Parts: sequence; C-alpha cells; structure tokens
Amino acid sequence: MAYTDRALDIAARVEDFVRSVVIPYESDPRRNAHGPAEELVAELKSKAREAGLMTPHILADGSHLNHAEIALVLRKSGLSPLGPLALNTAAPDEGNMYLLGQVASPEQKARFLEPMIAGDARSAFFMTEPAEDGGAGSDPSMLKTRAVMDGNHWVINGRKAFITGADGAKVGIVMANSGADEKLAATMFLVDLPHPAIRIERVLDTIDSSMPGGHAIIAIDNLRVPADQILGEVHKGFEYAQIRLSPARLTHCMRWLGACTRAQEIASEYACRRHAFGKPLIDHEGVGFPLADNLIDLKQCELIIDWCAAILDTGALGTMESSMAKVAVSEALFRIADRCVQVMGGTGVTHDTVVEQVFREVRAFRIYDGPTEVHKWSLAKKIKRAHKAA
Repeated sequence: MAYTDRALDIAARVEDFVRSVVIPYESDPRRNAHGPAEELVAELKSKAREAGLMTPHILADGSHLNHAEIALVLRKSGLSPLGPLALNTAAPDEGNMYLLGQVASPEQKARFLEPMIAGDARSAFFMTEPAEDGGAGSDPSMLKTRAVMDGNHWVINGRKAFITGADGAKVGIVMANSGADEKLAATMFLVDLPHPAIRIERVLDTIDSSMPGGHAIIAIDNLRVPADQILGEVHKGFEYAQIRLSPARLTHCMRWLGACTRAQEIASEYACRRHAFGKPLIDHEGVGFPLADNLIDLKQCELIIDWCAAILDTGALGTMESSMAKVAVSEALFRIADRCVQVMGGTGVTHDTVVEQVFREVRAFRIYDGPTEVHKWSLAKKIKRAHKAA
C-alpha cells in the first residue's frame, strides 16, 4: 500500500518516540497484574504531549486519519505495550473516541469526547455481562442489563463483566436493554465516572496486564441517567455497536502487530548473538526457520490489515472483512509470539525482555473483540446465506 505523506511523517515520529522514550519505561516498577499505575500512564502522556504526539490519529481540527493511515500509525505505537497508553491510541479509549466522534451530539462531544482526545480522561465500554447471569458475551442478544424510563431519566440495573479500564475511568458508555416487556432493543448511555450507582465488585486476575484498571466485574444499581445523555438515539445501541466494533477489531490488530514486530526483533537479535553447538542459533534450522515463518506471518498480517482498512475507508461497515482480519491476525500473532518465546528458550519466559508479556497479551487477543470461533461461525453463516441466495 502507498501510504500518504502525512501518515508516513506521523508514523516516523511515533516510532522514534516509542523507541527512544517509551521502551525504557518497560522496566518501570509502577506496574502490576492489573496494568500500569495511573501515575505511570500520566507521566508517559505528559511526554507525548511535549513531543506533540498526543492522540496522533486525531488531527487538530478534530478529524481522523483514515483507516489506512491509522493502520501505519497504530502499528508503530504498538512497538511497546506502553506505547498506546502514552500516545492515547489504546483500547478501549481509541474505539470509544471513534464511536463518540461518529454518533455523539456537539454537547456530548464537548463534555465527554474532548477530555478523552486530550488524554485527560480514560473511558470504559460497559457491554459484556457475567456468564453466571446468563448475560451477553459473544451473543449480544442475551443482554440482561435493563434500562427503564422514569420521567425524563432512564433507570439502569444489571451487572457487567470484563469491563476494561473501569477502575480509574472518567467516561462510561453503558449498553442496556431498553425494550418494552420482553422485546430486545439496546440503547447506549453516557455516564460520568466514578458514579455511586456503578460499583466495581472486583478486578479480575487475567493473563494480560497492559491495560490500566484491568478488567472488572461491575454492579449497576438504580443508575439514573438523564435523557440528554443517551448516545445517539434510543433503541439503536446494536447499530452503533457495529459502527464501533469493526474498526476496533482492526485497531487491536494494528497495535499487536507492532508488538509482535518488536518481539521478532528481540528474538532475531538473540538468535544471531547466542551460540550453541558450535555456531549461532540462527544457523540451526530449528531456530532460523521459525523466525523465517514469523517474517511471512508478519507480512501477511500487515497486508490483511491494510486490505480491511481500505474496505472501511469506502464507508462500508466491513463486518465480514474485519472478522476475517481479526481471525487471521490474532492467530498469526500468537504463532509469532510463541515462536519468539521458543527461540529464546529460558530467557523467553522471563521478564528480562518484553517478549513474555507480548506472548500473554496476544493470547488474550484471540478472545477479546470476539473469539476466533465466533467469527468463523459468523462467516460460515454468511456462506450459507450466499448459497441459499444463489
């Protein structure tokens, strides 16, 4: 793909910033199993502001780079797991900013979106629900959280699960069933956080550790939201979710492609430097071939991301294309990270390099934003519908 000059310029500046400023922070102790501490994130963001790189995919006039340009920039931001946090290109904020930019009213943008773009507010997207409640996970039609109108307010009750970044977020997007009686209809509500009616039951201990606030189980008890805080229109939550989900799937692919590119660099340097059985590891086929396979997978990931981005830039929702990209990229990146760990042997499973963390993060990526199996099932249904139509 021929990238635009502005994308190449921004991406080059982002890469230099991540390599020279962010990567040294990977050994910073202000991190735990639930993600980097707020103090660390704030410090990184201050350095991004100084470099003129805060939220680089959104321009000064509020317009976005197109998806093809974002693909290059976010790939460079992902060279370190801390890069997207420093540059304000991380999930879920990046996807939430995109959604608000598409759907929110001018007043809502001023109140909720502008602090997010400035890097002054983190956000959380409250959609997934606990399995033990029979709530929505990969199947959004199982949405249990209810929103009932009471005068000029809506009252929301329910529980949510795996809510990324809820602990410490200032902006919430709550998705609830607003349908009457047994009818299912989803509506999205904008909420200031923290809120006394939104309680964190616990922050889960998960395999990944790159996102501030971790992933939480949430109880929502009689949350009153005024009607002017409905995002878009009533009962259009599922429609708006589709606006958010396809680009968000793809931006996950972009960021983690950057991380696996870095893991490949580290593993390759190790294999060329380390000797065993009388020669450098890279000269052993059992080491050289996996690294060669990684080069192939990395290029295929880049190409399918760029292909899907080009589809989105036509204005299409790209639901099928983003499912294909998410499956192909998440599976390939896991193979890449796994090979990097294996090439590095004992060193690969230590915290001495970022390779171990990248492995954990991309393993989780095979699940969030839709497990591989759900995307394949969805694609298979489309194949069946096309067969019937033919």
